[in-house]
Amino acid sequence: MVTISLDTQAAAPHSSSLHALDWLNFFLAALLTGFGPFIAVHLTDRGWDPAHIGFVLSASSLAGLITQLPGGELIDVTKARRAIVGVGAAAIALALLAIALWPDFTWVAVALIVQGAAGSVLGPGIAAISLGLVGHDALAERLGRNQRFASIGGLAAAAFMGVVGYLLATRDIFLIAAALFVPLLFALMQIRSSDIHFARSCGGSDHHVVEPARVSRATLFTNRALLIFGLCLLLFQLANASLLTQISQALPRAEGRLSSVVVSGLVVFPQIIVAALAPWAGRSAATWGRKPLLIIGLAAVPIRSTLFALTADPALLVVIQLLDGLSGATLGVLTALIVADITAGTGRFNLAQGLVGAASGVGATLSTSVAGIAVEKFGYTAGLLGVTAVGVLAVVIVLAFMPETKPAVKPGGPDHPHASSVVGSVPT
Repeated sequence: MVTISLDTQAAAPHSSSLHALDWLNFFLAALLTGFGPFIAVHLTDRGWDPAHIGFVLSASSLAGLITQLPGGELIDVTKARRAIVGVGAAAIALALLAIALWPDFTWVAVALIVQGAAGSVLGPGIAAISLGLVGHDALAERLGRNQRFASIGGLAAAAFMGVVGYLLATRDIFLIAAALFVPLLFALMQIRSSDIHFARSCGGSDHHVVEPARVSRATLFTNRALLIFGLCLLLFQLANASLLTQISQALPRAEGRLSSVVVSGLVVFPQIIVAALAPWAGRSAATWGRKPLLIIGLAAVPIRSTLFALTADPALLVVIQLLDGLSGATLGVLTALIVADITAGTGRFNLAQGLVGAASGVGATLSTSVAGIAVEKFGYTAGLLGVTAVGVLAVVIVLAFMPETKPAVKPGGPDHPHASSVVGSVPT
């Protein structure tokens, strides 16, 4: 049995690279905001019916789902981390332009498929750059910082695009969003390629300067901790992804014209919580460990759904929805961090990100359909309690089966805890 340990003696990155990574997260989140609720509004304004809107959005989700694993593999084996993120962001910008300028079915469908596929390399690519820059020891706090800048960027863009959509045509939202590619590219170019340690950025050891040793894919995909974590993320998304939709659909009947204001609060205020709590989540993951924070993030979902089932008061709904910000802050940090823990020394960090990303995608894809069937057959309250049951199951699985993945000693020591988590190095 071959064990793997890490050596963290790589040179510290230049401060300009770290600040540029802040702005890269900010502008990428702002760019992606163009694919939020504005898509449905724009296409509805152009005379699209709900069936066609649903089809192109589903095509985008499917494209993202099936490209998760290939995207992770690509990031692992390609040294040009910045180029991957740059090409992915350029594809997003072109898709936004296509939606704005040619809003017919074919162009929009192609644009959304491109957007879904590009998303498979953007998030993992930034996580890989972050790991390559700061190393495993500092990754928790770096991910917390990434999440804060992403949340602020998304909030700023959503507010600005909302004003643009109100004052101008909805297509101008997508033109402005596409223009954000320019400052994004500038920020990306300020990250020094020499600061990104290639082996470290794919979960390898620092002393592998050129190419890290890699475990076999079969060994990675049979890792118990990784599979349990992927299952928990699937259940989390299965419960969480449909919650806001269920609440939003019930509001028009109860609140009439005020429903749009309430929905805006349900979306915006949790993002403020994410921006506020993400750095705390990174620090806490580094000190408390990953498992307690994972339980907190997952447990917020069944608590929310249960409270939603007990009240229809709009003000209380917005307050309850703040718990979504807690989930976003914790899981936004922990997803890449726990994968980095599990895959330390394997050279397969990004492929493993693709695996858990695919699991999350499956849960999110199934969530709306499953919730819709449950609400139709058993009613609104029963649908929310079903969400509670799925969320509780995710928490129970973590409590019973998920190991703590935080390193017990500084990576590089002889007793590195990940030596036995993924073993049997088989270069491919």
